[in-house]
Amino acid sequence: MGRWRPPQPGSTAIITPEGHARLKAELDELWRQRRPEVVKALAAAAAEGDRSENAEYTYRKKQLGEIDRRVRYLSKRLESLRVVHERPSDCSAVFFGAWFEVESIDSGDLKRYRIVGPDETDAELGYISIDSPLARAALKKRVDDEFAAELPTGRCSFVVVDVRYEP
Repeated sequence: MGRWRPPQPGSTAIITPEGHARLKAELDELWRQRRPEVVKALAAAAAEGDRSENAEYTYRKKQLGEIDRRVRYLSKRLESLRVVHERPSDCSAVFFGAWFEVESIDSGDLKRYRIVGPDETDAELGYISIDSPLARAALKKRVDDEFAAELPTGRCSFVVVDVRYEP
């Protein structure tokens, strides 16, 4: 059996202004602060002599590779992303950037989510990707609309309780 795997489906290339600012700040911090520190430490470790038995040198090379990979990814991704600044014309429905509250019809639990781009998801804050099954099912729904989503735990039914476009 080979190692080949089919390519992952492409993610939606949109992002909120806050998410874009966070990615730019991460790229800037990696490039201007962390990378120079690691290069300096790598040079010091290389000056110690035998690199084949130098754990510090090996660690710093690996760390530099990880930073360079992330910098390369962020540079390419930021070029391809479209920043969505404007609100939708119909603010009573769930679209990209919306904060919406849903009630589970099955359990009665209330949850609040915000639909964001795939690069800025955060479960603790309730930020879900526009590519997620819940977000896809909730798009264009209004208050009191019912919908079902195929989640990893199974099929769940929800009703939209609130839709807002400010935090």
